[in-house]
Amino acid sequence: MHTPVKQAAATLRDAIREAADGLINRDHLAELMILGAVAQEHLLVIGPPGTAKSAVVRRVAQSLGGRYFEYLLGRFTEPSELFGAVNLGKLRDGLVETDVAGMLPEADIAFLDEVFLGSTAILNTLLGILNERQFRRGHTHIACPLRLCVAASNALPDDDSLAAFADRFLLHVFVEAVPDARLEDLLAGGWAVGQRAITPRADMATLDALHRAVPLVDMQPVRADLAQAVRKLRGAQIILSDRRIVKAQQLIAAAAVLAGRSVATRADLWPLVYVVTSAAGQQSARETLRELLAEARHPLLHAVVETAVQQPLARIARLAESADQLLGGARGDAFRGAAEALLREIDANFGKDNLPPELSARRAQLVVAVQGA
Repeated sequence: MHTPVKQAAATLRDAIREAADGLINRDHLAELMILGAVAQEHLLVIGPPGTAKSAVVRRVAQSLGGRYFEYLLGRFTEPSELFGAVNLGKLRDGLVETDVAGMLPEADIAFLDEVFLGSTAILNTLLGILNERQFRRGHTHIACPLRLCVAASNALPDDDSLAAFADRFLLHVFVEAVPDARLEDLLAGGWAVGQRAITPRADMATLDALHRAVPLVDMQPVRADLAQAVRKLRGAQIILSDRRIVKAQQLIAAAAVLAGRSVATRADLWPLVYVVTSAAGQQSARETLRELLAEARHPLLHAVVETAVQQPLARIARLAESADQLLGGARGDAFRGAAEALLREIDANFGKDNLPPELSARRAQLVVAVQGA
């Protein structure tokens, strides 16, 4: 793959790290936003209130740069609050034109919280922006620069019409409160996040360079595997629409691009889990596709792959990176505790006979370092 594309991917890696720093158990959401932005497919986040959904989206958007629009929808939200008010000066002349300055139609990245509370008029207009990147209202008809829209809700809707709207978001991710075992990390990370500003690490040109590489990815090597995966899902009563199946290729190709490759492999099939629309369905998909997803791994998107497949090979990149950070840092009591915890995790995932080359030397260095500490 061309050097500019690799440089763009490296830039996004820095953006992800800064955005997710201090947000416990939310790295996968930040990384999934990057995948969606590169594929230019939208993301629906489902989770209870207070689980840092908006914080993650806001920080990633700040790190990526570009024009950002955010809004919390309610039962009485008017279309003008999202799309802009009618230009009264033009209205006197008989023209119904909308002033979209600073509103959703001009955004590069958008976040719509409690999206299912929007009225029919709002959701119908949103469909045009999400699907076609076009805003039409009266005499106003403009192309929208939207790369990614993230919508959030506390739960999936039961209403059939709203469920059809939710289906327009190709990526679905479900978040839960931070578990008890990581409460200390939550407190420390939350305190640090509140005192640290985010500076842009990338820009829309970076995203666009990566997006242009997506259609150039050779998907032929994984088409048979993808078709087999869909058959297995259907056999497990996990049904995906034809549209979602076809569009899943965009995500798989984007994963390959972000990994620095122009040919898709089995390692890139993991986004298929996030195309499944329910939490129970995603868990079932992990088990059903366990063999096909066994090779899933990614040099950039560590957390989201690990969350998707929950298998040892997906953890290699994160474990190697954690080892490098520890070995390159200061030695002391904190180092010893962290290094011992990392060694336990490595040994829990891999035995001596199947320890990957990426971890073998690092594990040996950690052992020596711990003994020296």
